[in-house]
Amino acid sequence: MTSPTRLAASACLSLALLLGVASGARAGQLDEGVAAADRGDYGKAIALWRPLADSGDEYAQFDLGVLYALGRGVAKDETEAARFYRLAADRGHLEAQYNLGVAYEKGRGLPADDVQAAAWYRKAADRGHAGAQYNLALLYDQGRGVDQSYAESAAWYRKAADQGHAKAQYNLATLYAEGQGVPQDFVAAYMWFNLSASRFSKAEAPLRADAVKNRDLAAAQLTPAALAEGQKLARDWKPSPGPAQ
Repeated sequence: MTSPTRLAASACLSLALLLGVASGARAGQLDEGVAAADRGDYGKAIALWRPLADSGDEYAQFDLGVLYALGRGVAKDETEAARFYRLAADRGHLEAQYNLGVAYEKGRGLPADDVQAAAWYRKAADRGHAGAQYNLALLYDQGRGVDQSYAESAAWYRKAADQGHAKAQYNLATLYAEGQGVPQDFVAAYMWFNLSASRFSKAEAPLRADAVKNRDLAAAQLTPAALAEGQKLARDWKPSPGPAQ
């Protein structure tokens, strides 16, 4: 089987506005801001969130970071976005920890720093964030910000793949096909290529085509019984639950 090429692009920023989990007036004020942003009234959302952010509410800090990243209701400012992500991340906000990792990896509002990116990805990955797990796996795969290790890369791809992350499933399949970081196993390669092909979106049609091609190449290495095993593993697979915020 021709060695498949792993996907090299990391996952992008999380830019969905999040509701609060606190009770009482603070949560109501935060959620009122989300409702205002949803209908395009970003000025009202900012007016509601900024006092909360200034008093240390990590959800308001994260949501303000998203507005600065998108330039909604304010001039687009990646430095200010990163500042708010850092405030929220320091208070344990999961998506902010992930976004801060992306900011360091991509140099968005901060000097590019793969060591810092890996550190923040790990914080979110340890809590079950699939995007952070995938991005951390890429850093191990490529030896950026961490010592290169296919075994570590495979372990983190697997955690994200188990949650249904299509790119992680694809890259995990390539490791099984090549025997890098895991024993070479074309049944497992077939299974993960098959799953990734089923989970790529319509906008990711070229990636889906690559997954199908590599699935079929893996199938060509299998006996009929082994192919049937790989097909059953793919049919029976269920995603593991994602993290609580």
